[in-house]
Amino acid sequence: MSESSVTYRVDGPVAHVALSRPDKLNGLTLNMLAELVDIAGRIKQDRNVRAVVLTGEGSSFCAGLDFPSATKEPKRIAKYFVPVPSFVPLPGRGTNMFQRACWAWRELPVPVVAVIKGHCYGGGLQLALAADFRFTAADAELSVLEAKWGIIPDMTGTATLRELVGIDTAKLLTMTGKMISGTEAKDIGLVTHASDDPEAAAQDLIDILVQQSPDAVAGAKKIFNAAWSGSPAQAFATERRIQLRLLTGENSKIARKARMKGEAPNYRPRKLY
Repeated sequence: MSESSVTYRVDGPVAHVALSRPDKLNGLTLNMLAELVDIAGRIKQDRNVRAVVLTGEGSSFCAGLDFPSATKEPKRIAKYFVPVPSFVPLPGRGTNMFQRACWAWRELPVPVVAVIKGHCYGGGLQLALAADFRFTAADAELSVLEAKWGIIPDMTGTATLRELVGIDTAKLLTMTGKMISGTEAKDIGLVTHASDDPEAAAQDLIDILVQQSPDAVAGAKKIFNAAWSGSPAQAFATERRIQLRLLTGENSKIARKARMKGEAPNYRPRKLY
């Protein structure tokens, strides 16, 4: 693999991941897709990490797949389209490399916060949609840009769009490639927050998240991801299973003792997932 175009560092309990091709508006190369999967895997193994910030260096978040770069490697593209067999254990089951580069962040047991500015198109938007929260600049530009290339979103965007907007809005964005601002994206529910300083707004949330029990946060992410499109019966079964693990876990005991004493809890590294 060539020089990394995705940077990764851990600062205390927070992992910072940045797309690093600012001269190309952080357009995604095939190497970058593999790097995103690899870094997500490394973060999952670090049980001291309690939140992830996902950004793009320079003036843009990500302008989508770099087609001129990717099409130079047709054999590799074909390989990237092959999905992991359904019988293979998670992570990655049922996804190909294009999908896994986004879905890997969805599968992390810690909250992922995408900070969006400038361009957020195509595959870049699908990457942001796979995060748990999206903080965008009010004047950022977001688009399901695949429509302009005569294709559809195929990096998990169909699964994440349906959770955030109505089916008519999802179809409109996908069929037209309509460009919307960060403010418009907030109005339709595509992002969590829009402001002139998305980094500061995201940091406010992260400061809160890292003070919570890492196991409870992991459990909350797991249950909503699993139950959002499932039946009530499935949701209730997931609730019972996760809650039992939490109640018998060390961090839950720490939370209860701290609460009764009126003290700030000093949580241990994540045990759940």
